[in-house]
Amino acid sequence: MSAAALKLKDRFRLARFLQGEGPQAGPITLDRRRVFILPSRFGLLFVLVLLVLWLGAINYNNGLAYVLTFLLGALSMVSILHTYRNLAGLTFSAGRALPVFAGEQARFVIRIDNPGDVRHTVAVCVAPQPPVLTDVEQHTHVTLALPAPKRGYLNLGRFTVSTVFPLGLFRAWSHLDLDLRCLVYPHPAATRALPPTSHSALGDYGAGRGADDYSGLRAYQPGDSLRHVHWKSAARSDVMLVKQFDGGGAQELWLDWHALPHVDVETRLGILCRWVLDAHAAGCRYGLRLPAREISPAHDERHRHECLRALALFGT
Repeated sequence: MSAAALKLKDRFRLARFLQGEGPQAGPITLDRRRVFILPSRFGLLFVLVLLVLWLGAINYNNGLAYVLTFLLGALSMVSILHTYRNLAGLTFSAGRALPVFAGEQARFVIRIDNPGDVRHTVAVCVAPQPPVLTDVEQHTHVTLALPAPKRGYLNLGRFTVSTVFPLGLFRAWSHLDLDLRCLVYPHPAATRALPPTSHSALGDYGAGRGADDYSGLRAYQPGDSLRHVHWKSAARSDVMLVKQFDGGGAQELWLDWHALPHVDVETRLGILCRWVLDAHAAGCRYGLRLPAREISPAHDERHRHECLRALALFGT
C-alpha cells in the first residue's frame, strides 16, 4: 500500500514509525508521509539548556538573556525544516546483488536519485551493521553488506535512511524495504579429486583432440610434470593436484549426488560445489546430477551459475 493511499488511522500506526511500510518493489520516493523527525539526544540536551537560560532570564529579568534564549530557540525551529529537507525527495531503488558463497559477505547495491542540491551526511544502515555515511549527489550508489551464513536466498530486509544535518539537534529518518535479495551458493568443501570422466555419446565433439583430451584431476605423485599441476587448486589449499589427459575421444565429467554415499546433505552440497568450481577452472565439460534434477554437460559461465544455483536452492 502506497503512502498516498494510507487512511488517516493507518498513518499514525506505531509500526510505521518503527518498521516502515513493509517490502515494496520500488523505486520509493521519500515524501512528507514517509519521513519522521524527532529531537536527537543532543537536541534534548539543547532543550534543557534553553530551559535553564529561560528560567535565568525570568529570575534576573535580564533582557539579553531573553534575546539569547529566543534566538537559540528560533534557530532550533529553523533546523527542523533543514533536517527534513535533507531527506525529502530522495528516490531509492534496488541495484544488483551478486551471488556469494556461504560464509562470505553479501553486498547489496542501492541507488539514490537526488532531484535537487547535494544532500549532506545521509546515513544508510541495515541492522546490525554500522551505518554508511554519504553525501548524495544527483546519482549515488550505496553498498550495504550483510553476512551470508547459509545457502539459499538472503533478503536485505528493512534498512533505515537517516540524517541529523545541519546542527544535529533533530534526527529525520525513514524505514524502507526494497525487497532486495542475494543468492548464496553453498560453502565449497576443501579440495577433493574430481570423479573420473566418461566417454561422450555426442559423436564428433572433441574430434581431433587426440592425446591431449582432459580427463580429470588426481593427487600429485613424485615424478609428475610440473606443467600438469593444477595451480589454481594448489593456491586455494595445501593439496596439490595434477591434470590427467588421455586420447579416448570426447570426455564428459558428471558430478553425481549419488557418488557421495553416507554423507549428510550439506557436506554433499559443499563437495559438489567444490567439484563445479574445479571442473570449470580446469576447462572441462561437466554436468550435474541431483535427486530431482539433471543439468546436461557444458562449459561456460552461464552453466557454472546454473549448477551453483541448483546447489544453492536444493531442497527449498
